Amino acid sequence: MNDRHERTWEAYVSAWRAPSADEKRATLRASVADECEYRDPLIEAKGHEPLIAYMVDFHKQVPGGHFVTTYFLAHHDRSIAKWNMVDGSGTVIGDGTSYGQYRGDGKLVAMTGFFEVPESGS
Repeated sequence: MNDRHERTWEAYVSAWRAPSADEKRATLRASVADECEYRDPLIEAKGHEPLIAYMVDFHKQVPGGHFVTTYFLAHHDRSIAKWNMVDGSGTVIGDGTSYGQYRGDGKLVAMTGFFEVPESGS
């Protein structure tokens, strides 16, 4: 079960790196349920399209940005993943932890990210 969830998690993570909304959409379709709920300190998104819009906005702010999983553990259709946020040059610019919940067919239904939000400059 752990391997299946890890493969699903990594497919989902790859959607963050995909360069276009269409590629993100295709990746999410294969790994994340349509009715998914995504949460992090900055947003709550329900469904693929709001999540894709958030991912596209992330790429505008961090060109080439993506996430690299550094630790993954799963049981009972739940997972925890530690990750690094990496910019387009491969430099680590942040880190965090995410929790995932999976439905019976193995697709993600909930993803919750935790990270420190940088203070906005004045």
